[in-house]
Order: sequence, then structure tokens, then C-alpha cells
Amino acid sequence: MSARLHIELHVPEFDSAKAFYSALGFDVAWESNAPEHAGYLVMHLGDAVICFWPGNQSVSTQPYFKDFPADTRRGFGVELVIQVDDLEDTYRRAQQLGAVVEELVVKPWGLRDFRAADPYGYYLRFNEHHDVLRPSL
Repeated sequence: MSARLHIELHVPEFDSAKAFYSALGFDVAWESNAPEHAGYLVMHLGDAVICFWPGNQSVSTQPYFKDFPADTRRGFGVELVIQVDDLEDTYRRAQQLGAVVEELVVKPWGLRDFRAADPYGYYLRFNEHHDVLRPSL
């Protein structure tokens, strides 16, 4: 069986997403702006792909998320892990954005990482490349 996973973040507008993720080194792959219906934005950093939907206030009418208050912190209980080539450079970029919520450190399992929050509150962990299918302890 084959499968592929990408992440889709539901956001009320794309400008903040593009500015934030571009500052971290992501590039826009493509974008569809549709103010009257759902737009779509796809950004990537190497093989890491993040998609954004809808880019307007229809985010509050999405069938599942409409039942939550509009000011609910996005991504509660979810951590997006992004492996990068140059962790120090990404860390400096995140610091310049004021987005770092946990400093760059070596974790007890031997990998270096730091944590950040995007403009919408999504929690991001940036770390060194490693094989996640093998234990690092």
C-alpha cells in the first residue's frame, strides 16, 4: 500500500502565511485567490509541503471547524515537525520573526531542535534531518 501525507492549515487570509513562511525559507508553489469562495495556497521548503485553505472568512463556515469559536487557538494538540538543512539559519529567521517559543537545544534523545508558533498559532518544531522511522535514543 502506498500513501502520501501533506498538511493543510485552515487560515482566514494568506498574506500573513506567505510573509511568515517565506521569511523561514519556504517558497510559494502556487496560489489560487478566490475571495467569494475558497482559495488555496501551497508552500514548500524542499520536500516539506504546507497547504493553506481558504484564505478568507469562509474558514469559519467549514463543516467541522464552524462549531468552534472563531478565536480558538489553531492547532491545539498538534505539532508540525519540519526537518531542515540549516537549523541555525532557520532558527535565526524564526528569532527575527519573534516566533520562537522554545530555544534551540540538544534534546535528551540527541537531536537539536527548536519550537516556534506561526501567526495563527500553529506549533512548529524545526530539527535536523534524521530517519524518523528509526529510534534516535
